[in-house]
Amino acid sequence: MASRYWVVSLPVQQNSSSTTSLWSRLQESISRHSFDTPLYRFNIPNLRVGTLDSLLALSDDLVKSNTFIEGVCSKTRRQIEELERVSGVLSTSLTVDGVPVDSYLTRFAWDEAKYPTMSPLKEIVDGIHSQVAKIEDDLKVRVSEYNNVRSQLNAINRKQTGSLAVRDLSNLVKPEDVVNSEHLTTLLAVVSKYSQKDWLSSYETLTTYVVPRSSKLLYEDNEYALYTVTLFNRDADNFKIKARERGFQIRDFEHNSETQESRKQELEKLMQDQETFRSSLLQWCYTSYGEVFSSWMHFCAVRIFAESILRYGLPPSFLSVVLAPSTKSEKKVRSILESLCDSSNSNFWKAEDEGGMAGFGGDTEAHPYVSFTINLV
Repeated sequence: MASRYWVVSLPVQQNSSSTTSLWSRLQESISRHSFDTPLYRFNIPNLRVGTLDSLLALSDDLVKSNTFIEGVCSKTRRQIEELERVSGVLSTSLTVDGVPVDSYLTRFAWDEAKYPTMSPLKEIVDGIHSQVAKIEDDLKVRVSEYNNVRSQLNAINRKQTGSLAVRDLSNLVKPEDVVNSEHLTTLLAVVSKYSQKDWLSSYETLTTYVVPRSSKLLYEDNEYALYTVTLFNRDADNFKIKARERGFQIRDFEHNSETQESRKQELEKLMQDQETFRSSLLQWCYTSYGEVFSSWMHFCAVRIFAESILRYGLPPSFLSVVLAPSTKSEKKVRSILESLCDSSNSNFWKAEDEGGMAGFGGDTEAHPYVSFTINLV
């Protein structure tokens, strides 16, 4: 599958019999001079032309709208790639109505039921823009809901797996590790691994009422060690102050089996919610990508039709095609396309530095024929 395509329209010259003849000449030239370039007809129906003023007004919006629609398409595709990566799902070929996106482009057929050809071009373009804008809004809401659950889960996981300075201690401390009586209490000290000797040599003398040899190592990570220390209740606040002054962190902790069970249930629910949101969002993105891509291709059909009328005049007489040249073949293919245009017209469009029309149409590429690029990735 190619990732970059050109959508091109060539004028049918007055001395040429028909678009069929021009198509045959193009096929012959490509096969002879750039045989590795896939070439397809881009079938556009007879759309409603309207007035020249309406076409000119529409052309001003076409480039902006194309940038917007292409952006939503890319955003949805990137979201799919991220969800597949996080889910461990093998990347699937994106489809439009069950057809791979590249095939949908190269075999494009106008959907008359969705976009009646007798509708004004501006009405079709506005309809496409509104539909894509709604999908973008829905995407933002759904991604926000999913990310909210992920953030909550990540916060809990940080507490479960982070350093001892921040993590939840309930799964590290057993009931028998702590003493809580009328006169005695056990505090939990987080000590830098480099300060363990200092802790062990000083904790008994930080305040007056510390139980000798009461400190016990419960857990170590890469940065810190978790120690207990038992002392008289009335001395607890003073001990916390003295410990802080020496660089030891005293963590507040209360062993509660009901709280632990509640946290466990909360974690399980969030994990289920995350999986549900992820699966739902991924399926929605698959469907929505197809809708946006289909809308984009219909938009491109309107765009090439409108720009061809403005470029070549009335009545509509042009051949629209899709090509996928390799990088090394681009120059040759451009030369072939240019050779099928009127030579004087070609010089006029190439004369960018001499006041020619090379910059017409915003990002439409400057050639004697209408051309713009579609990037699928």
